[in-house]
Amino acid sequence: MRKIKVLIVDDSLIFRKVLSRGISSDPYIEVVAQAEDPFDARNKIIEYKPDVMICDVEMPKMNGIEFIRRLLPQYPLPVVVVSAISSAVFDALDAGAVDFVPKPDFRTGKSVEDFINDLIVKIKIAANAKVLQKKVAHQDDITEVKNENIDASKIIAIGASTGGVEAIHNILKSLPPTVPGIVIVQHIPPVFSKMFADRLNASTSLMVKEAQTGDYLKQGKVLIAPGDKHMRVKKAGKQYKVEVFSGDKVNGHRPSVDVLFESVAQEAGNKAIGVILTGMGYDGAQGILSMKQKGARTIGQDKNTSVVYGMPKSAFDRGGVEFLLPLQEIPRYILNLI
Repeated sequence: MRKIKVLIVDDSLIFRKVLSRGISSDPYIEVVAQAEDPFDARNKIIEYKPDVMICDVEMPKMNGIEFIRRLLPQYPLPVVVVSAISSAVFDALDAGAVDFVPKPDFRTGKSVEDFINDLIVKIKIAANAKVLQKKVAHQDDITEVKNENIDASKIIAIGASTGGVEAIHNILKSLPPTVPGIVIVQHIPPVFSKMFADRLNASTSLMVKEAQTGDYLKQGKVLIAPGDKHMRVKKAGKQYKVEVFSGDKVNGHRPSVDVLFESVAQEAGNKAIGVILTGMGYDGAQGILSMKQKGARTIGQDKNTSVVYGMPKSAFDRGGVEFLLPLQEIPRYILNLI
């Protein structure tokens, strides 16, 4: 296994040195070049042909988001964004970045050591990720359904990791406000989960919020699990509500897709629809199988449209996926099932 060649792009010399020294401690990573701005980076991409680029957001001459947007059509290079806590990371993901790592910040309690360890993991995932060209969704792609045809007693559970932020956005913006309640686990750091929910709330026709214990599901409402907290569903009469709680990591994650899916299998049975999207690893594979065994309908994202075809593949291989679909077809299938 050859080393992963990494290019670091950041306007701070000191931070470039910290990054380089930190990630180079891993025997499978080699920092082949450093650049102080996007113009310097472009030349070094051509010269060194890196496997992964680490890129800051705020830089002189051109910000990282604009750089990614201009770069990827010419050089489809996996990019991991390193940024202070800001909603700008979602603009970077929208531009085509594979993933992001927040810089050390007292609000997240993240130390430099934790930051470097996270970055090493993200670099290794990005090295095997697919850089997808952004497609513009058209309004006529959205399936219109009459309110009386929707089974509002159903519940939709979605799980995702790397690449999931954009995949979830693409699904939710294609669903009408009459859709049954939706619960989502996206592997995402604390603070960013609320930013993600607020962004979806502003850009879709659905009411999206970061989940809190006691929140009830209803038509048109979406609950996102908070970063660093598990979320499960509980039946409350004819309704469903959520519980948000701390606990050990499951499959290396908190929140865990399996924790959510297992609760949905237990509480909702054949009234549920499970959707497992792009991501590294196998979180959610056992949970969606449990859902299917309890009578739920289940959907997995296919290889061609997944940034990382790990979680959906694991779920499919275990027999938990009923329909394996391209991302753009998933909203229509969800609507058919409800």
